[in-house]
Amino acid sequence: MSERIVVVGGGTAGARLAERLPVTLLGEEPHAPYNRVLLADVLAGRYGPDVITLPAARDGAARRGVRVTGIDRETREVRCADGTRVAYDRLVLATGSNPVLPPLRGLAGQQSLPAGVQAFRTLDDCLALDALVRPGARAAVIGGGLLGVSAARALAARGAEVVLAQQGEHLMERQLDPDASELLRAHLAGLGVEVHTECRVRGLKVADGAVTAVELADGFVLDADLVVLACGVRPRVGLALEAGLDVRRGIVVDDELRTSDPYIHAVGDCAEHDGRLYGLAGAALEQADVLAELLQSRPAAYRGTRALTRLSLDTLELAAFGEAVPQPGDDTVRLADATSGAYRKVVVRGDRLVGGVLLGDLGAVGTLARAWEGDEALPDAPLLHLLTHDGGS
Repeated sequence: MSERIVVVGGGTAGARLAERLPVTLLGEEPHAPYNRVLLADVLAGRYGPDVITLPAARDGAARRGVRVTGIDRETREVRCADGTRVAYDRLVLATGSNPVLPPLRGLAGQQSLPAGVQAFRTLDDCLALDALVRPGARAAVIGGGLLGVSAARALAARGAEVVLAQQGEHLMERQLDPDASELLRAHLAGLGVEVHTECRVRGLKVADGAVTAVELADGFVLDADLVVLACGVRPRVGLALEAGLDVRRGIVVDDELRTSDPYIHAVGDCAEHDGRLYGLAGAALEQADVLAELLQSRPAAYRGTRALTRLSLDTLELAAFGEAVPQPGDDTVRLADATSGAYRKVVVRGDRLVGGVLLGDLGAVGTLARAWEGDEALPDAPLLHLLTHDGGS
């Protein structure tokens, strides 16, 4: 392959491309590419940072600690903060996303976060939290999505006294229905995590540059030695905007993952395809695999990702996919076992499986996921068979 392919970003998508193709990989972080999905396990002490390292780049050059500051589309070069320029024939933006920092009192107008306040997005974030957490530490996690739940579980495993504050009505609103969320809440309580839903945080109390408490909208104050901000992520699109590429919520790409410049592609969290942002490792890997084929002049097209979310919380296994909340006219099948804490639910629209949630026993998840991902007509059998251990096969 004679084309010079430059990849900006050493996250999941960028590392996958570097594994499959000879590329020049420019990563802003000083670490070798790593699996972000396992950061909570590193924080919990289950793995060391070296265990989550991704495979090394194939044949190409990987530069760490390099921040790209601009794209010169005329000369087809990227400019780096160290003054160097890197020429490309094809440029791939895999810049990922940044954590959303909420506009809280105590944060507004600050150049840096107070001591003890930490996002949870990168390995450096994880290592910073690792240095702060200790048995008996008072930890507040702001945000009850997948990342917040993972962080709360990890901190509790380290012996911290954890309070999780979720502004929405229930945990993991994007993936779970209220019933499944309530089971998750009960499980977290069993791990020592105190969960507050419909709970808006007003601000942080800071003394001598360090956080001391979290102030809720109702005036209640939670003492805190450390605060984790898990309030979602936002695609990193600054380079694309400055280069004049088409950007909406993310960098707009077509089915060949091309941006509005035919020599520039985008994959992963920063890419918006068909109006959708994914923010999931599965989508990033699928996009990278499709682009690897295209850059080798092989026929391929990206049509979107039907991604399954899985989470392991010690003794609780969770899987969710598609639409967990039914629309009018949908059929719903649900099985719940209060004794074991197991819960299974699928949503069927016409003859298609459109979503599901499973907690506890995941024996049926493989067959259900395949039926959903394939978007094929379901067999002519009672819907209850979908929730048997073999998924009705």
